[in-house]
Amino acid sequence: MIDLRTLREEPDVVRASLRARGEDVGVVDRLLSLDAARRSAIATADRLRAEQKQLGKRIGRASGEERESLLTRGKELAAEVKTAEAEQNRAGDEFEQLHRVVPNVIHPDVPAGGEDDFAVLKHVGTPREFDFTPRDHLELGEALGAVDMERGAKVSGARFYFLTGIGAQLQLALLNMAAAQATAKGFQLMVPPVLVRPEVMAGTGFLGAHSSEVYHLPDDDLYLVGTSEVPLAGYHSDEILDLSRGPRRYAGWSSCFRREAGSYGKDTRGIIRVHQFDKVEMFVFCRPEDAEAEHANLLAWEEEMLAKIEVPYRVIDTAAGDLGTSAARKYDCEAWVPTQQAYRELTSTSNCTTFQARRLAVRYRDDDGKPQVTATLNGTLATTRWLVAILENHQLADGSVRVPEALRPFLGGLSVLSPST
Repeated sequence: MIDLRTLREEPDVVRASLRARGEDVGVVDRLLSLDAARRSAIATADRLRAEQKQLGKRIGRASGEERESLLTRGKELAAEVKTAEAEQNRAGDEFEQLHRVVPNVIHPDVPAGGEDDFAVLKHVGTPREFDFTPRDHLELGEALGAVDMERGAKVSGARFYFLTGIGAQLQLALLNMAAAQATAKGFQLMVPPVLVRPEVMAGTGFLGAHSSEVYHLPDDDLYLVGTSEVPLAGYHSDEILDLSRGPRRYAGWSSCFRREAGSYGKDTRGIIRVHQFDKVEMFVFCRPEDAEAEHANLLAWEEEMLAKIEVPYRVIDTAAGDLGTSAARKYDCEAWVPTQQAYRELTSTSNCTTFQARRLAVRYRDDDGKPQVTATLNGTLATTRWLVAILENHQLADGSVRVPEALRPFLGGLSVLSPST
């Protein structure tokens, strides 16, 4: 949730953020009105409860007709308190419901516009010029005995697959390389649950505009996560953290599940857009004043991983209209995919400021010992989709694939993947 001080003291900032996201700016006035009604209801209930308390003391000292009169007033006051508390609860619930649907306030430097209005921050590497017609990742993967889409569809339906043989080994090598880097940078490696309670999924902001992407198990009222960001964000819910020695950094290794609602007809070939994949995700709790520096760190660590797989990529600053509910700013790293002649997202890192932690009640103590809301950030370190970029960019004319040098130790020293006979 957004900070109420920002709403009350800088409503135009919230309006500008909503406008940039393409959202209804009228929600600000409605929220301010509900906030005023809620605070008025709280004040009324508090006043009546205080009066009731004082009346109780007077009744204890009174006798005769005065006592009877006070008892009568006490009954009236009890009814008034009950009504006031009901109004306080109603006003609070109405305010809470609207407050929860307002997305995070964007960073002032975020580009305006929608999905295609990102700003390119830099290019790294030059797309390779082939002296043969390159194969796409699925053709390469099938020839290598690495991917089986047909049996994936037979077993589970469209957008499912098997990683087989060297494909499974390649993914494990990639994720192990990511885990090794994360632990070397001071992250605590985690294998989190992939089913979470509704309050955790809602707390991270995934049950708003993007709820159609999430798999729900109604009999258990649990949600399958689309990223380990979700269980990692909930790991310290309702806790006060000690951040005196710096940020808390976690790296979650998990399977991820996405319904891909609204993507009918998009990326139906291969493993670019699928319902299940594996990922190593960085997640950070830090003081709000450290969040921007930590965001830069996460991006740098993502780029360090991309350098290890030796693919051309670009870094983009995502436009406001393409940001998720929780993100104040998001950088994507997009790798070059030769057969598509396009850059495709491999990583993203988001600064969620205090938005998620406020919903999940994750706090720390400031220098005066007073509890304050933490900031949260997340960033992809490796995922199944990276196999697409590795296979296509490092393919050879005979259908074999060169293994990037940094990845070889995690594949037992293997330097070339050869087609199966």
